[in-house]
Amino acid sequence: MLQHESIFEVRGYELDSFGHLNNSVYLNYLEEARWEFCREYILVNNGGKYEFKNDLFLVVIETNIKYIRELVLFDKVMIKSKYTCEGDTIIGDYVLINVATNKKVATSTSKLIFVNKDRIIHSIPDELKDLLKG
Repeated sequence: MLQHESIFEVRGYELDSFGHLNNSVYLNYLEEARWEFCREYILVNNGGKYEFKNDLFLVVIETNIKYIRELVLFDKVMIKSKYTCEGDTIIGDYVLINVATNKKVATSTSKLIFVNKDRIIHSIPDELKDLLKG
């Protein structure tokens, strides 16, 4: 299992007509948290050019979100991510917490797979699979 934390601040243009963080923005926050995870564990830095190892790309195939409480302008939200694997699927479990109140605002689960440049599904690289199972 691998864990990661990211913090975001709600910006004005992300609000819906009720003054709450728009539901679709949660997906953006989750995607950004995944990119931070990728930078730490999956991407290789070749002189400032980041690339996926083994010419593989991580693809989200499913995401479920449970909304619990709203977020409003300038709220800071921490995303606590935990990654495991089932076969050749990476499972990302996320808890979104309002930093000021320490209350859970949402939970989410995503399923991710690796594909090659021809979009053919590929197994999780062994070194990453070992980290996810460890």
